[in-house]
Amino acid sequence: MKRLPRSRNSSFRTALCLALFAVACLFKIATADCECGYSASVDGSRHVFTDLLETDFTRVEDIRHNTDWSRQAFNMSSERARGDFGEMFVIDNVASAKETGLQLTVQGQNVDDMVPVAELDSERADVFYGTFRASLKLTNTACTCAAFFWFYNDTAEIDMEFLSKDFQTSNNSYPVNLVLQSNEAAEAGYNAADTGNYIKTYLPFNPTTDFHEYRMNFTPNKVLFYGDNQLLGLMNGSAVPSTGGHLVLQHWSNGNPLWSGGPPAEEAVLTVKYVKAYFNSSTAQRNRDWVQRCKDVTGPNAVCEIPEITATDSTPGGFFFSDQHNMTNNQTVSGKSEGQRLGYGWSLMLVLPVLASGMVLGLW
Repeated sequence: MKRLPRSRNSSFRTALCLALFAVACLFKIATADCECGYSASVDGSRHVFTDLLETDFTRVEDIRHNTDWSRQAFNMSSERARGDFGEMFVIDNVASAKETGLQLTVQGQNVDDMVPVAELDSERADVFYGTFRASLKLTNTACTCAAFFWFYNDTAEIDMEFLSKDFQTSNNSYPVNLVLQSNEAAEAGYNAADTGNYIKTYLPFNPTTDFHEYRMNFTPNKVLFYGDNQLLGLMNGSAVPSTGGHLVLQHWSNGNPLWSGGPPAEEAVLTVKYVKAYFNSSTAQRNRDWVQRCKDVTGPNAVCEIPEITATDSTPGGFFFSDQHNMTNNQTVSGKSEGQRLGYGWSLMLVLPVLASGMVLGLW
Protein backbone atom coordinates (compact mmCIF):
# COMPACT_ATOMS: atom_id res chain seq x y z
CA MET A 1 0.00 0.00 0.00
CA LYS A 2 1.29 3.44 -0.90
CA ARG A 3 1.93 5.55 2.20
CA LEU A 4 0.19 8.90 2.25
CA PRO A 5 2.44 11.93 2.84
CA ARG A 6 2.47 13.07 6.43
CA SER A 7 0.44 16.17 7.13
CA ARG A 8 1.86 19.24 8.83
CA ASN A 9 -0.41 18.52 11.81
CA SER A 10 1.00 15.01 12.07
CA SER A 11 4.54 16.38 12.00
CA PHE A 12 3.58 18.94 14.62
CA ARG A 13 2.18 16.25 16.89
CA THR A 14 5.32 14.14 16.48
CA ALA A 15 7.59 17.05 17.27
CA LEU A 16 5.42 18.00 20.22
CA CYS A 17 5.65 14.45 21.57
CA LEU A 18 9.42 14.54 21.18
CA ALA A 19 9.59 17.84 23.02
CA LEU A 20 7.35 16.59 25.82
CA PHE A 21 9.47 13.45 26.08
CA ALA A 22 12.58 15.60 26.37
CA VAL A 23 10.92 17.74 29.03
CA ALA A 24 9.99 14.56 30.89
CA CYS A 25 13.63 13.54 30.72
CA LEU A 26 14.53 16.92 32.12
CA PHE A 27 12.39 16.42 35.19
CA LYS A 28 13.44 12.82 35.58
CA ILE A 29 17.04 13.95 35.74
CA ALA A 30 16.46 17.13 37.73
CA THR A 31 14.10 15.59 40.26
CA ALA A 32 15.96 12.90 42.20
CA ASP A 33 15.59 11.16 45.51
CA CYS A 34 17.44 12.68 48.48
CA GLU A 35 17.82 16.07 46.78
CA CYS A 36 17.17 17.85 50.06
CA GLY A 37 19.58 15.68 52.02
CA TYR A 38 20.05 12.75 54.35
CA SER A 39 18.51 12.57 57.80
CA ALA A 40 19.55 11.06 61.12
CA SER A 41 18.32 11.19 64.68
CA VAL A 42 20.95 12.93 66.80
CA ASP A 43 20.37 13.07 70.54
CA GLY A 44 16.62 12.73 70.08
CA SER A 45 16.29 15.34 67.34
CA ARG A 46 16.05 14.85 63.59
CA HIS A 47 18.84 16.49 61.63
CA VAL A 48 19.09 16.82 57.85
CA PHE A 49 22.51 16.97 56.21
CA THR A 50 22.92 18.27 52.68
CA ASP A 51 26.11 16.55 51.51
CA LEU A 52 27.66 13.11 51.64
CA LEU A 53 31.01 11.37 51.38
CA GLU A 54 30.79 7.59 51.08
CA THR A 55 33.59 5.14 50.34
CA ASP A 56 33.41 1.37 50.36
CA PHE A 57 37.11 0.55 50.56
CA THR A 58 36.47 -3.15 49.91
CA ARG A 59 35.72 -2.16 46.31
CA VAL A 60 38.55 0.33 45.84
CA GLU A 61 41.13 -1.55 43.81
CA ASP A 62 43.74 1.19 44.02
CA ILE A 63 43.45 4.08 46.47
CA ARG A 64 45.66 6.18 44.21
CA HIS A 65 42.75 6.56 41.78
CA ASN A 66 40.14 7.55 44.35
CA THR A 67 39.31 11.25 44.14
CA ASP A 68 37.65 11.51 47.56
CA TRP A 69 40.78 10.75 49.58
CA SER A 70 44.49 11.56 49.56
CA ARG A 71 47.36 9.71 51.21
CA GLN A 72 49.70 11.93 53.20
CA ALA A 73 53.50 12.16 53.06
CA PHE A 74 55.34 14.31 55.61
CA ASN A 75 57.71 14.01 58.56
CA MET A 76 57.32 15.12 62.16
CA SER A 77 60.27 15.52 64.48
CA SER A 78 60.18 13.83 67.86
CA GLU A 79 59.77 17.26 69.46
CA ARG A 80 56.75 18.13 67.38
CA ALA A 81 55.31 14.62 67.69
CA ARG A 82 55.85 14.81 71.46
CA GLY A 83 57.42 11.35 71.55
CA ASP A 84 60.73 9.56 71.80
CA PHE A 85 60.77 9.14 68.02
CA GLY A 86 59.67 11.18 65.05
CA GLU A 87 56.90 10.11 62.71
CA MET A 88 57.42 9.47 58.99
CA PHE A 89 54.11 9.46 57.12
CA VAL A 90 54.59 7.28 54.04
CA ILE A 91 52.03 7.07 51.23
CA ASP A 92 52.86 3.41 50.56
CA ASN A 93 51.76 2.63 54.12
CA VAL A 94 48.20 3.32 52.94
CA ALA A 95 47.25 0.58 50.50
CA SER A 96 44.18 -1.19 49.18
CA ALA A 97 43.78 -4.83 50.13
CA LYS A 98 41.36 -6.50 47.75
CA GLU A 99 38.01 -7.40 49.37
CA THR A 100 39.39 -6.66 52.84
CA GLY A 101 39.48 -2.88 52.80
CA LEU A 102 42.11 -0.21 53.13
CA GLN A 103 45.17 -0.94 55.25
CA LEU A 104 47.07 1.70 57.24
CA THR A 105 50.36 0.22 58.37
CA VAL A 106 52.84 1.17 61.08
CA GLN A 107 56.19 -0.40 60.27
CA GLY A 108 58.10 -2.36 62.88
CA GLN A 109 61.50 -0.89 61.96
CA ASN A 110 62.48 2.74 62.42
CA VAL A 111 64.09 4.90 59.76
CA ASP A 112 66.44 7.67 60.90
CA ASP A 113 64.87 7.73 64.37
CA MET A 114 61.40 8.03 62.87
CA VAL A 115 58.59 5.49 62.85
CA PRO A 116 57.06 4.91 59.36
CA VAL A 117 53.32 5.52 59.84
CA ALA A 118 50.16 6.22 57.79
CA GLU A 119 47.50 8.88 57.23
CA LEU A 120 44.56 9.31 54.85
CA ASP A 121 42.67 12.62 54.53
CA SER A 122 39.38 13.46 52.86
CA GLU A 123 39.65 15.83 49.91
CA ARG A 124 36.56 17.63 51.11
CA ALA A 125 37.72 20.29 53.56
CA ASP A 126 34.26 21.84 54.02
CA VAL A 127 32.89 19.12 56.31
CA PHE A 128 30.82 20.92 58.93
CA TYR A 129 28.04 19.68 61.22
CA GLY A 130 27.23 16.08 60.44
CA THR A 131 27.44 12.41 61.29
CA PHE A 132 30.69 10.63 60.46
CA ARG A 133 31.08 6.83 60.50
CA ALA A 134 34.02 4.50 59.91
CA SER A 135 34.08 0.70 59.97
CA LEU A 136 37.44 -0.32 61.42
CA LYS A 137 39.26 -3.45 62.45
CA LEU A 138 41.99 -2.45 64.89
CA THR A 139 45.39 -4.05 65.22
CA ASN A 140 46.17 -6.44 68.06
CA THR A 141 49.85 -5.52 67.83
CA ALA A 142 50.78 -3.43 70.86
CA CYS A 143 52.09 0.12 70.84
CA THR A 144 50.24 1.98 68.10
CA CYS A 145 47.55 4.65 68.06
CA ALA A 146 44.69 4.25 65.58
CA ALA A 147 42.65 7.41 65.12
CA PHE A 148 39.48 8.48 63.34
CA PHE A 149 38.90 12.20 63.60
CA TRP A 150 37.56 15.45 62.22
CA PHE A 151 40.19 18.18 61.94
CA TYR A 152 40.39 21.90 61.24
CA ASN A 153 43.56 22.74 63.15
CA ASP A 154 45.34 21.76 66.36
CA THR A 155 42.79 23.66 68.45
CA ALA A 156 39.69 22.48 66.59
CA GLU A 157 39.63 18.69 66.47
CA ILE A 158 37.15 15.91 67.27
CA ASP A 159 38.98 12.68 67.92
CA MET A 160 38.50 8.98 68.62
CA GLU A 161 41.82 7.31 69.46
CA PHE A 162 42.58 3.67 70.24
CA LEU A 163 45.81 2.68 72.01
CA SER A 164 46.58 -0.96 71.26
CA LYS A 165 48.96 -1.30 74.23
CA ASP A 166 45.97 -0.78 76.53
CA PHE A 167 43.90 -3.64 75.10
CA GLN A 168 43.57 -6.51 77.57
CA THR A 169 41.95 -9.65 76.21
CA SER A 170 42.31 -11.39 79.58
CA ASN A 171 39.58 -9.22 81.10
CA ASN A 172 37.90 -7.91 77.92
CA SER A 173 39.17 -4.39 78.49
CA TYR A 174 39.27 -2.29 75.32
CA PRO A 175 39.45 1.45 76.03
CA VAL A 176 38.78 4.27 73.60
CA ASN A 177 39.89 7.87 74.11
CA LEU A 178 37.41 10.57 73.12
CA VAL A 179 38.99 13.98 72.70
CA LEU A 180 38.13 17.56 71.81
CA GLN A 181 41.29 19.51 71.08
CA SER A 182 40.73 23.19 71.80
CA ASN A 183 42.49 26.38 72.83
CA GLU A 184 42.30 25.15 76.42
CA ALA A 185 44.00 21.90 75.42
CA ALA A 186 46.77 23.81 73.64
CA GLU A 187 47.37 25.88 76.77
CA ALA A 188 47.65 22.61 78.71
CA GLY A 189 50.30 21.28 76.34
CA TYR A 190 47.70 19.50 74.19
CA ASN A 191 46.65 17.43 77.14
CA ALA A 192 42.88 17.52 76.77
CA ALA A 193 42.53 15.43 79.93
CA ASP A 194 43.22 18.59 81.92
CA THR A 195 40.40 20.53 80.26
CA GLY A 196 37.33 18.38 80.82
CA ASN A 197 37.12 17.63 77.10
CA TYR A 198 38.47 14.12 77.37
CA ILE A 199 36.71 10.84 78.11
CA LYS A 200 38.30 7.44 78.49
CA THR A 201 35.65 4.79 78.21
CA TYR A 202 35.44 1.14 77.21
CA LEU A 203 34.16 -0.58 74.11
CA PRO A 204 31.53 -3.32 74.62
CA PHE A 205 33.38 -5.56 72.15
CA ASN A 206 36.86 -6.69 71.09
CA PRO A 207 37.83 -4.23 68.33
CA THR A 208 40.65 -6.42 66.98
CA THR A 209 38.71 -9.51 65.90
CA ASP A 210 36.16 -7.97 63.55
CA PHE A 211 34.97 -4.73 61.98
CA HIS A 212 32.94 -2.32 64.09
CA GLU A 213 31.42 1.04 63.23
CA TYR A 214 32.70 4.11 65.08
CA ARG A 215 30.67 7.28 64.81
CA MET A 216 30.93 10.95 65.69
CA ASN A 217 27.79 13.11 65.60
CA PHE A 218 28.87 16.75 65.36
CA THR A 219 26.15 19.35 65.99
CA PRO A 220 26.20 22.95 67.27
CA ASN A 221 27.83 22.95 70.73
CA LYS A 222 27.61 19.17 71.09
CA VAL A 223 29.51 16.04 69.98
CA LEU A 224 28.36 12.47 70.60
CA PHE A 225 30.56 9.40 70.13
CA TYR A 226 29.33 5.87 69.34
CA GLY A 227 30.56 2.32 68.86
CA ASP A 228 28.18 0.10 66.89
CA ASN A 229 25.41 2.64 67.55
CA GLN A 230 25.93 2.49 71.33
CA LEU A 231 26.64 5.84 72.96
CA LEU A 232 30.19 6.05 74.31
CA GLY A 233 30.35 9.67 75.39
CA LEU A 234 29.04 13.20 74.98
CA MET A 235 30.83 16.55 75.10
CA ASN A 236 29.45 20.05 74.79
CA GLY A 237 30.35 23.67 75.36
CA SER A 238 32.72 26.18 73.83
CA ALA A 239 35.34 23.57 72.93
CA VAL A 240 33.06 22.16 70.22
CA PRO A 241 34.35 23.49 66.87
CA SER A 242 32.32 25.99 64.88
CA THR A 243 33.90 25.76 61.43
CA GLY A 244 34.32 23.32 58.58
CA GLY A 245 37.18 20.83 58.43
CA HIS A 246 38.12 17.46 56.97
CA LEU A 247 38.14 13.81 58.00
CA VAL A 248 41.31 11.90 58.86
CA LEU A 249 42.22 8.25 59.36
CA GLN A 250 45.58 7.79 61.03
CA HIS A 251 47.76 4.98 62.39
CA TRP A 252 50.95 5.96 64.16
CA SER A 253 53.44 5.44 66.97
CA ASN A 254 56.21 7.61 68.37
CA GLY A 255 57.40 5.89 71.53
CA ASN A 256 55.58 8.19 73.94
CA PRO A 257 55.06 5.94 77.00
CA LEU A 258 52.03 8.00 78.08
CA TRP A 259 50.18 7.46 74.81
CA SER A 260 51.10 5.19 71.89
CA GLY A 261 54.07 3.54 73.58
CA GLY A 262 56.32 1.58 71.27
CA PRO A 263 57.31 1.64 68.56
CA PRO A 264 55.72 -1.74 67.80
CA ALA A 265 57.97 -4.78 67.64
CA GLU A 266 56.44 -5.79 64.31
CA GLU A 267 54.27 -4.44 61.52
CA ALA A 268 50.85 -3.34 62.74
CA VAL A 269 47.82 -2.93 60.46
CA LEU A 270 44.61 -0.92 60.86
CA THR A 271 41.99 -1.98 58.29
CA VAL A 272 39.20 0.33 57.11
CA LYS A 273 36.11 -1.19 55.49
CA TYR A 274 34.20 2.01 54.84
CA VAL A 275 33.72 5.65 55.70
CA LYS A 276 30.33 7.34 55.50
CA ALA A 277 29.92 11.03 56.23
CA TYR A 278 26.69 13.01 55.93
CA PHE A 279 27.19 16.67 56.63
CA ASN A 280 26.46 20.30 55.92
CA SER A 281 29.04 22.17 53.90
CA SER A 282 30.82 25.25 55.20
CA THR A 283 31.07 26.75 51.68
CA ALA A 284 28.63 29.24 50.18
CA GLN A 285 28.68 27.47 46.81
CA ARG A 286 27.55 24.12 48.19
CA ASN A 287 24.79 25.89 50.12
CA ARG A 288 23.66 27.56 46.89
CA ASP A 289 23.70 24.15 45.20
CA TRP A 290 21.39 22.82 47.90
CA VAL A 291 18.95 25.72 47.50
CA GLN A 292 18.83 25.11 43.74
CA ARG A 293 18.17 21.38 43.91
CA CYS A 294 15.93 21.23 47.01
CA LYS A 295 12.60 22.63 45.87
CA ASP A 296 10.37 21.10 48.55
CA VAL A 297 11.89 19.54 51.64
CA THR A 298 8.51 18.00 52.49
CA GLY A 299 8.18 16.29 49.12
CA PRO A 300 8.23 12.49 48.75
CA ASN A 301 11.76 11.09 49.06
CA ALA A 302 13.21 14.61 49.17
CA VAL A 303 15.03 13.62 52.37
CA CYS A 304 16.40 10.10 52.77
CA GLU A 305 16.87 8.47 56.15
CA ILE A 306 20.36 7.16 56.88
CA PRO A 307 20.27 3.44 57.76
CA GLU A 308 21.71 2.69 61.20
CA ILE A 309 23.53 -0.44 62.27
CA THR A 310 22.96 -1.97 65.70
CA ALA A 311 25.02 -4.14 67.99
CA THR A 312 23.24 -7.19 66.58
CA ASP A 313 22.69 -6.12 62.96
CA SER A 314 25.53 -4.74 60.86
CA THR A 315 23.64 -5.18 57.57
CA PRO A 316 22.92 -1.44 57.12
CA GLY A 317 26.67 -0.90 57.01
CA GLY A 318 26.61 -2.37 53.52
CA PHE A 319 24.16 0.25 52.22
CA PHE A 320 25.53 3.21 50.28
CA PHE A 321 23.37 5.94 48.76
CA SER A 322 26.02 6.30 46.07
CA ASP A 323 25.25 2.74 44.92
CA GLN A 324 21.57 3.50 44.41
CA HIS A 325 19.96 4.96 41.33
CA ASN A 326 19.33 8.70 41.48
CA MET A 327 20.15 9.25 45.17
CA THR A 328 23.31 11.35 44.88
CA ASN A 329 22.35 14.06 42.39
CA ASN A 330 24.78 16.99 42.60
CA GLN A 331 27.01 15.13 45.08
CA THR A 332 30.73 14.46 44.65
CA VAL A 333 31.19 10.71 44.32
CA SER A 334 34.54 9.23 43.31
CA GLY A 335 34.34 7.17 40.13
CA LYS A 336 31.12 8.73 38.85
CA SER A 337 31.33 10.82 35.72
CA GLU A 338 29.83 14.26 35.37
CA GLY A 339 27.23 12.63 33.12
CA GLN A 340 25.88 10.82 36.16
CA ARG A 341 25.52 14.06 38.09
CA LEU A 342 23.71 16.23 35.56
CA GLY A 343 22.27 19.41 36.95
CA TYR A 344 19.43 21.56 35.74
CA GLY A 345 21.55 23.45 33.21
CA TRP A 346 22.74 20.29 31.51
CA SER A 347 19.23 18.86 31.54
CA LEU A 348 17.93 21.93 29.72
CA MET A 349 20.57 21.42 27.05
CA LEU A 350 18.94 18.07 26.27
CA VAL A 351 15.64 19.80 25.48
CA LEU A 352 16.94 22.74 23.43
CA PRO A 353 18.22 20.67 20.47
CA VAL A 354 14.79 19.07 20.08
CA LEU A 355 13.05 22.43 20.10
CA ALA A 356 15.60 23.92 17.70
CA SER A 357 15.25 21.00 15.30
CA GLY A 358 11.52 21.51 15.18
CA MET A 359 11.97 25.16 14.27
CA VAL A 360 14.48 24.37 11.52
CA LEU A 361 12.14 21.79 9.99
CA GLY A 362 9.27 24.22 10.12
CA LEU A 363 7.32 22.17 12.60
CA TRP A 364 6.60 25.05 14.97
